[in-house]
Amino acid sequence: MNTTQIIKLLVSLLLTLGFGTFSGIYTASAIPDWYASLNRPSFNPPNWVFGPVWTVLYILLGITFFQIWNLEPSQKRNLAITVFLIQLLFNFCWSFIFFYFRMIGLALIDIIILWCSIIIMLLLIYKIKPLAAYLNIPYLIWVTFALALNLAYYLLNKKAT
Repeated sequence: MNTTQIIKLLVSLLLTLGFGTFSGIYTASAIPDWYASLNRPSFNPPNWVFGPVWTVLYILLGITFFQIWNLEPSQKRNLAITVFLIQLLFNFCWSFIFFYFRMIGLALIDIIILWCSIIIMLLLIYKIKPLAAYLNIPYLIWVTFALALNLAYYLLNKKAT
């Protein structure tokens, strides 16, 4: 790996982990108060599970971004990067919408769009770097689970939204 590739890898990991860390820091204050007061679905995991899972997923996302960014510039690569960044933005916004603004219904819309953008991202990345797409299967599974959780929170707490 040359110096440019090492810098790209570090930037890629800092981008994804930075987004996750930033959203986590600014939404953590809602967890002990507002979030704890909500009716929880029976399949809600303990709060401590989310941090390690998201850390691993953000690392995988960073590796994916690096693998795509490291390819020769092309229209397909640039489109994959664009969709990657769009889905990362929806991912980032979800925490603020759900925890900071306490808008469970709007967060549900956001996560549905996120899920769709992940599917599109995976299809685009698969065409140019299949391994990078495979790395994100756990991300798709986790966001699917998160979508189900968000829906359950919405249905169980309609009056709170």
